[in-house]
Amino acid sequence: MDYLPLFLKLTGRPCLVVGGGAVALRKAEMLRRTGAEVSVIAPRFHPQLETLSRKGEIQLRRQDYTPAALDGAALVIAATDDLALNRRIATEARRRGIWVNTVDQPDDCDFILPAIVDRSPVVVAVSSGGRAPVLTRLVKARLETLLPASLGRLAALAGRFRETVKRRLPVQRRRRFWEQVFDGAPAQLLHAGQEQAAARALEQALKAAETDRPLPGYVALVGAGPGDPELLTLRALRLLQEADVVVYDRLVSQPILELIRRDAEKIYAGKARADHTLPQDAINTLLVRLAKQGKRVVRLKGGDPFIFGRGGEEIATLADEGVPFIVVPGITAASGCASYAGIPLTHRDYAHSCLFVTGHRRGDRPNLDWNRLIAPRQTLVIYMGLLGLEEICQALVAHGMDPAMPAALVQAGTTPQQQVVVATVATLADRARQAGVVPPTLVIVGEVVRLHDKLAWFQGNQR
Repeated sequence: MDYLPLFLKLTGRPCLVVGGGAVALRKAEMLRRTGAEVSVIAPRFHPQLETLSRKGEIQLRRQDYTPAALDGAALVIAATDDLALNRRIATEARRRGIWVNTVDQPDDCDFILPAIVDRSPVVVAVSSGGRAPVLTRLVKARLETLLPASLGRLAALAGRFRETVKRRLPVQRRRRFWEQVFDGAPAQLLHAGQEQAAARALEQALKAAETDRPLPGYVALVGAGPGDPELLTLRALRLLQEADVVVYDRLVSQPILELIRRDAEKIYAGKARADHTLPQDAINTLLVRLAKQGKRVVRLKGGDPFIFGRGGEEIATLADEGVPFIVVPGITAASGCASYAGIPLTHRDYAHSCLFVTGHRRGDRPNLDWNRLIAPRQTLVIYMGLLGLEEICQALVAHGMDPAMPAALVQAGTTPQQQVVVATVATLADRARQAGVVPPTLVIVGEVVRLHDKLAWFQGNQR
């Protein structure tokens, strides 16, 4: 190890930056965020340094460097474009016992300024010892995606409870308690913006730990998107890799299921027409039971759980039972499939509104308000419309839609198996039969479908 990682407290301490360009600006801004008293010396200054000075956030001294500029400094950064001058600054600072960093000259540095992931009070620093700064930035970018933006607030919440936990739990049980808190309901509620609920959950967890009972679990209602695993949100991916149990639907793609933590329990709760593996009431009861056992539960649904996903019913049951829950939206099928098919749902020249409906049948016929579906400059998106597609198209025409209105059917949208069938309202059902289309599918009706030939970018199967 060439460098010992340290975190310096610079609040109120005088720090000097020599140089007035863009690099000096970055270093001055970083020091300013620590609460240091920052002075910048140069003959000329970057305009943003001038702005910071006018705001009173830093002090500018318009002069050439002289050794006297080092007087009183606790730390110096040499950020000029003159390598010899930077080396001289380093030598003179070191004689005075002042720590010095010279930009892009690691051999002249007492310390390295790392790439920083700031989740204050949690701070992660990454350094290559000055050898590969681009690599450290790439590592930082990976860490940014892994660490929630609210991690600092979680640390602050834990800090408020730290003394209480020390007082109420014996030392041998504290570490396990905090591990369960940071992996459990308090952390997930806080990451979802529910700080008061997170504090209540932490207090409940502490009471459970005092009596050696399992800490309360939680349910995360997560949208898996339309199929492409790269369309998952970062929070959805983190939850899948932390879950004890995942209850998933038929429309969740296999590549997404493969992202689940390998030792997590997977429970299939898929629904197809007339084939409900688990009735909705049974799913609701299952989620409550698993959470009350202290499990971290992900309820994984294709698309977005609040768009024809019955997510509202499930979390209503959780709320009634006092089970902590969070909701993670997903890219809905309409947005994902239309985008991958090259069909904008709205367009200045073709459609000013978009209507989502479900083609589920009630009895023997689709149950839709046909008059509302037929409007000028409107895109109509029909979920679950394959089974009743012929009746739907016939009814649209019967209620006044032009039989030549462009229409498309997207099968397995956003996946390598995507197939797009483009036709008219009058011919779509026949074309879909000829293509051998099977669920999952989405129907798009409207003038925007005309753009498919020009805008289709994803190489699925085109018909």
